[in-house]
Amino acid sequence: MTTPHPELKILHVDMDAFYASVEERDDPSLKGKPVIVGGANARGVVSTCNYIARRYGVHSAMPGVTAKRLCPDGIFLPSRMSHYAEIATQIRAVFHRFTPLVEPLSLDEAFLDIGGSLKLHGDAIQIANEIRDQIKDDTQLTASVGVASNKFLAKLASDLDKPDGLVVVDPDNIQGFLDPLPVRRLWGVGKVSGAKLQASGIHTVADIRTRGEQSMIELFGERSGRHLSQLARGEDSRAVIPDHDAKSISHETTFSEDVVDFDTLCGVLLSLTEDVARRVRRVEMKARTVQIKVRHGDFKTVTRAHTLPAPDASTDAFYQAARDLLETYLGNRKFAIRLLGMGVSGFGDKDSPQGDLFAGISEPGEESVIDSLSDEISDRFGKGSITRAGSLRRRSTRER
Repeated sequence: MTTPHPELKILHVDMDAFYASVEERDDPSLKGKPVIVGGANARGVVSTCNYIARRYGVHSAMPGVTAKRLCPDGIFLPSRMSHYAEIATQIRAVFHRFTPLVEPLSLDEAFLDIGGSLKLHGDAIQIANEIRDQIKDDTQLTASVGVASNKFLAKLASDLDKPDGLVVVDPDNIQGFLDPLPVRRLWGVGKVSGAKLQASGIHTVADIRTRGEQSMIELFGERSGRHLSQLARGEDSRAVIPDHDAKSISHETTFSEDVVDFDTLCGVLLSLTEDVARRVRRVEMKARTVQIKVRHGDFKTVTRAHTLPAPDASTDAFYQAARDLLETYLGNRKFAIRLLGMGVSGFGDKDSPQGDLFAGISEPGEESVIDSLSDEISDRFGKGSITRAGSLRRRSTRER
């Protein structure tokens, strides 16, 4: 593509094995060795690992005991979330040099809408390269960037040439980009749904598109079939929305392998909830509704929601509601879970009681104080340096 296309305005920036890369940067003796962050104890869950560890089959959200079995020589390190968050703040500052429209998905990835910055900073490819260069200069870390006309294509592109990659999706050749890709590159297609597609003779994105939308609906139902067909055509109308303008804040993770173990799911859910709760508190808001999202291995996606008695911003309140939703939905059934997500909505100002008839002027609640102290301690000493006993009790209920 010789002339940058005016529709190229969405970037997805994804740091390369972020936590593990930070550890390698801080301790050069780790380079060339399999580095695994998190999962160090019997009930631990892998946060991330470097590309060497991935060759052994290790991946994020995997139980630590499984990672140890797959990679006996792996170097397990505790998460240093305060340190990673500090570096993520540096990275986010780079983003804001180019656009105020930054939608963080987690500490290590974000969408950027640079449509309003093109005249000031140059075309999308120039901006993407400058962002990568500035991140490297400021942090000595590498990022992979996808450049496209929408969020789905940008996120897909950022993952195709890792690490330290830049992939541009030409808006005039979207099908040329998508068609050769295997079906599992599409959001939500896991082992079970992928096997179902392959059993029907559908192996590539081109196969999905040529079979037609009705064929996908017959395989996966109205909603999922239609969504899959839209992705195969490269369609995605979602806007980039910063946290402070969002009607909801959520975080989700897709497992490399389907997860059945309830405790593993709860460990991941707690981590997702901590990220969401801190983002809510960062924009000084409270939320009324807690929701979970579960995607099964067969592509079926289920959401469940609960309305809190009063608006809240505490990790404990969010996690209790989310965990109860998950446990109620799963019951004693052993489902293979491909994706797990958690989010909150129904926002009001942090100082507003949002219609609580019995709310008056009072001192900050116990949970508010605990969360403030927890945020401060976590920022200084790392995630996991302080843990809610109530959460531990709830996590052990299933065992009892």
